[in-house]
Amino acid sequence: MGYQAQGPVIPPQSNLDDRETLVSEQKHKGKTYHQFTAVFNVVNSIIGSGIIGLPYSMKQAGFPLGILLLFGVSYVTDFSLILLIKGGALSGTDTYQSLVNKTFGFPGYILLSVLQFFYPFIAMISYNIITGDTLSKVFQRIPGVDPENLLIGRHFIIVLSTAAFALPLSLYRDIAKLGKISFLSTVLTTLILGIVMARVVSLSPYIPKTEDAWVFAKPSAIQALGVMSFGDLFENYCRNDDLVTFGRFCYAVTVILTYPIECFVTREVITNVFFGGNLSLVFHIIVTVVIITVAMLISLLIDCLGKVLELNGVLCAAPLIFIIPSACYLKLSEEPRTHSDKIMSCVMLPVGVMVMVTGLLMAVTNPQDCTHGQEMFYCFPDNLSLTNISVSHLQLTTQLSLLNSSIFQ
Repeated sequence: MGYQAQGPVIPPQSNLDDRETLVSEQKHKGKTYHQFTAVFNVVNSIIGSGIIGLPYSMKQAGFPLGILLLFGVSYVTDFSLILLIKGGALSGTDTYQSLVNKTFGFPGYILLSVLQFFYPFIAMISYNIITGDTLSKVFQRIPGVDPENLLIGRHFIIVLSTAAFALPLSLYRDIAKLGKISFLSTVLTTLILGIVMARVVSLSPYIPKTEDAWVFAKPSAIQALGVMSFGDLFENYCRNDDLVTFGRFCYAVTVILTYPIECFVTREVITNVFFGGNLSLVFHIIVTVVIITVAMLISLLIDCLGKVLELNGVLCAAPLIFIIPSACYLKLSEEPRTHSDKIMSCVMLPVGVMVMVTGLLMAVTNPQDCTHGQEMFYCFPDNLSLTNISVSHLQLTTQLSLLNSSIFQ
């Protein structure tokens, strides 16, 4: 038998088609999966536990003005994203940090990085505090559990939830892996809204109307912008309410599942500033542990973050949303001054500065009362028992009318 040269082996056409189809399906499934995870990560990041704090911001601003501010902030945020995209196209950059670096140099880049770090970092601290406060109320409802037991205290719960859940979830290097827990968090948020609406129906006959409930605007409207995404509505419900206890548990789980997304942001900022955008596995673990440990220690020392959150809103959110995108676009764009984008940017920039300055002054000179952990007046046995509503409406109304207090304190 003589030697025969062998050319490249060409698989049958049917097998080739099957292989291409399989690879195409795998790529399509992978793309679909990443889109799925991205959607729920974004939803969890935007809504998350923040929706629970909207009633407080409405109270601060006045309900009618609060609704207008909510739509206004949504529009400005959307427009800011458009400005960032246009600014990136003009400067040839594809990230917020690189855009600011290209526009305002290294000082601008550092300022932006500081703001980007502290905004989610303070959110992590607030999530720890909410988790400790909320779960401590839940565990106190377990039959036979001593309310004074240190194992159900807020400090122990913060340490336990950090070590058992927040840290392991935050150690993921790919944020897409958080897609499933973000989906769970979104489902729990829906349950929480259902519970809140149920209590609106059941409690409304027993809660006196607030005199200034429909005032169009209040002096603290600027502060409402800073706390538009924070506050704990569950502080307004009684501890012996079983339905609300379940809602508190869902709320705590939602907060725990939202926490890693905030940690991803803080770690990404540190990675870009100090490590050139790349972290080895060892440094990834070290940086994550340091961030979470510092946030945990601060949350153990502070039990009321109302003031800090207001400052976080006016000092971090306002520049990130209002000022910096507008300033970048105004410097880069060569459009005439009468162009709609330039007109809007010229409006947003001074408004952002006004929100910063006014909000800071009001937060310092007009601090909000912190009634953290206090039972509302209608939770005492002489007023109302949610598990045994037997007080006459006339007697209850008479008792409640003697108390000059607002439900959202």
